[in-house]
Amino acid sequence: MTSRITLNTTIRPILFGTGLLLSASAIAAPQGLYSANELLDADVYAKSDSAEAIGEVEDVLLDNDMHVHALVIDAGDLLDLGDKQYVVDAEHFTVETRNGDSLENIEYSVHLDLDAQALGEQPEYTDTWWNQAKDNLQQAWSDTKEGAASAWETTRSATSDALDKAGEALKSVGEKTQQAAADAAQ
Repeated sequence: MTSRITLNTTIRPILFGTGLLLSASAIAAPQGLYSANELLDADVYAKSDSAEAIGEVEDVLLDNDMHVHALVIDAGDLLDLGDKQYVVDAEHFTVETRNGDSLENIEYSVHLDLDAQALGEQPEYTDTWWNQAKDNLQQAWSDTKEGAASAWETTRSATSDALDKAGEALKSVGEKTQQAAADAAQ
């Protein structure tokens, strides 16, 4: 059994391994459950050559929501770039599953939408990259929370103001109706 999925942080989350969340959309039927352990060391293939592996998965990077953010690809001595590891964001790869019905024989292969040269242009997985990415993602998370809180406060305030104005208008209509009724009774 072979199935292929695209990993992407903006699509519906599904269970990944033992409690980790993975985002996926189907190119073929998604498997529904994936093993992080088996994804590690999976062969990686460039867009330009799906027959020859250009590296393997070294690590799976998750964001604050436990969605797959990126894979770290160990490219070995790819294109004479030296033994380096590159960070490939989730939107740039798909995962193909083989033997998905057998825990003993399950295999994954990762297919990039990048050629080998473009892989060499991806960020190198270093302490500097790690610290910058961690800080950037944490700031984005914080900004999103602050933005959501601010939007909620603005919406709450606007709704409260609208309800107050509607209440005042109803009160005024009620007073005018009572006055008109009193005038008509005289």
